[in-house]
Amino acid sequence: MSRLYNKHIIVAISGGIAAYKSAELVRLLKTAGAQVEVVMTRGATEFITPLTLQALSGNPVHQHLLDPEAEAGMGHIQLARWADAILVAPCTAQVMARLAQGQADDLLGTLCLATTAPILLAPAMNQAMWADQATQTNANTLTTRGLKLLGPADGEQACGDVGPGRMLEPSELVAGLAQTFASHRLQGRKLVITAGPTREAIDPVRYLSNHSSGKMGYAIAQAAVEAGAKVHLISGPTKLATPQDLTCTQVNSATEMLAASQQACADADIFIASAAVADYRPAQVAEEKMKKTAADAGMTLQLVQNPDVLATIAQQYPALTCVGFAAETEKLLEHAQAKLHRKQVAMIIANDVSDTSIGFNSDDNQVHLVTAHGTETLPRLSKTQLARQLIDRISQLEQ
Repeated sequence: MSRLYNKHIIVAISGGIAAYKSAELVRLLKTAGAQVEVVMTRGATEFITPLTLQALSGNPVHQHLLDPEAEAGMGHIQLARWADAILVAPCTAQVMARLAQGQADDLLGTLCLATTAPILLAPAMNQAMWADQATQTNANTLTTRGLKLLGPADGEQACGDVGPGRMLEPSELVAGLAQTFASHRLQGRKLVITAGPTREAIDPVRYLSNHSSGKMGYAIAQAAVEAGAKVHLISGPTKLATPQDLTCTQVNSATEMLAASQQACADADIFIASAAVADYRPAQVAEEKMKKTAADAGMTLQLVQNPDVLATIAQQYPALTCVGFAAETEKLLEHAQAKLHRKQVAMIIANDVSDTSIGFNSDDNQVHLVTAHGTETLPRLSKTQLARQLIDRISQLEQ
């Protein structure tokens, strides 16, 4: 279930007998590679213990609206921002009613109002309660607002009744949740994406490089796969796990990255150059490890320019939609606009790497999208969330 890999999923459990299935739901989400936080209502703890969900998720269970251990006591806001999706399972008739009314006097209600992530509900209740006009009105209200219902299923219920109202099985909920991340916006398109740093050898044991972790490029590659694209990721050295359902070519130097990009772009539709490519490399690479001596006062390296991967690809394949990154420490928009015109590309994604909270190795990012039509500033988000917004904007460049 690669669409759930590294996704931030909140599983919210309310007070119904189907809460016992939530343990298996959390286990399956973890198996699929998701990061899971569990929220429990007071009623939920009557059916299953928080300790069980903590053991399965690997994280403490959230039960209270105001968290004295969170910064400024606003843990619910941090959690709402963290989520890629919220799945309420089971979702009782009471919870559906409260969500339809927009009540926010508990943690679950507040999260659903504060998040911008998709919210999915897995109804679980007696068949008569599900059929009641009030419940059906609430269901219609919630779906009109954009919440998605997964189920309910039809069958025998704990009370002995038979009919619609059973919570879907955990495997069905995982499949429905995974489908949320499939946009099909780039179905049939081929994307080539570069990511990570390059390493420029000095001798057999030393090299020149930079602080890029590759997180942004890998997140974009995963988002492109979710959007239905055929993805070829060209990665410099990183410590990241390769996303599933794509082709990945590992390289070290800028010249290797250019050669791999030229080959991969021959039949591509979009090229996204997110890698932090070294501008220079040593003119000569020592065949043996360079030794220092007592008389050494220092070392001088002669550097030569590396090929410009983005500019070369844009010139070699003029029909290709090319997107580059500008990681700057000053005059961010000025440098990004100059790069856009100099390299003749469709978009430059500019970010301020002098801010360590959104720079290299961080989990969050904030960027400005610079095109010939102007500049758009995207909000600060996790890199996985931001990647989906970037893929959405990039897909619009071809329209």
